[in-house]
Amino acid sequence: MSPPASLTAETLPNGKVTYAKDGPVALFTLTNPPANGYSFEMMRDLDEAILRARFDDEVTAIVIAGEGEKFFCAGADIGMLNDVTPSFKYSFCLHANETLLRLEHTPKLVIAALGGHCVGGGLEIALACDLRVARKGSGRCGLPEISLGVLPGTGGTQRLARVLGKARAIEMMATGDLIDYATAGELGLITKTIEADDEAAFLGQVLEYARSFAPPKKAGMSVGHIKRAVQTGAEIPLEAGLALERELQAKLFASDDAREGIAAFVEKRDAEFRGR
Repeated sequence: MSPPASLTAETLPNGKVTYAKDGPVALFTLTNPPANGYSFEMMRDLDEAILRARFDDEVTAIVIAGEGEKFFCAGADIGMLNDVTPSFKYSFCLHANETLLRLEHTPKLVIAALGGHCVGGGLEIALACDLRVARKGSGRCGLPEISLGVLPGTGGTQRLARVLGKARAIEMMATGDLIDYATAGELGLITKTIEADDEAAFLGQVLEYARSFAPPKKAGMSVGHIKRAVQTGAEIPLEAGLALERELQAKLFASDDAREGIAAFVEKRDAEFRGR
């Protein structure tokens, strides 16, 4: 999917991701025809995009999409993996892990816009996003690395189990089966399905959905802190998670948006959040 004509997209240094901004929403587009297979160069561009959005106070949400009609991302570039050494492959997986952790740790809501197939490492990228929105009938998703004699090595074994539960995740990865987005929605793997006439219309709807989590409708800092509380809190003991929740809440209580939200409730009016 190309960015809407109203947006100016900048190609990042390695030419594998474009970066655009639509007000409070940053749009990353994975760009490696024909299937947007990811490489070390794409991961470096994705890392750069994440950092750019993280340090932009105006950005409250991130949307990640794939270029073209057929694929969000078909996973790692297999030709590249065939040509490099085992030590390079290890470092490649380590860097990809670090990049996707950076995405999870960034206190901005991240939405994967799945127009077209999302398989292998593409699904691993999507699993590191907070929400996964798919265009109805546009493709299938899954982790078929078993057919290559390897496992999903960019977080798939860990994140899929956390979303689906251990047994169902093991079955899906051990069979390598791909499922359509309707089935993925029933399993909870896809959080929202959108019906759209074409990919441009789909991306427009996803961007509008992303803007619904930004000021003035929503307190962007609150959304980001909810994400941080869940993403970190789910991986630590309950008592530590509650302590994290309290600290994040204390920061929000001191914010302008919390004062506005509480005052608006008392005064029986709609809150006008400003993101601070």
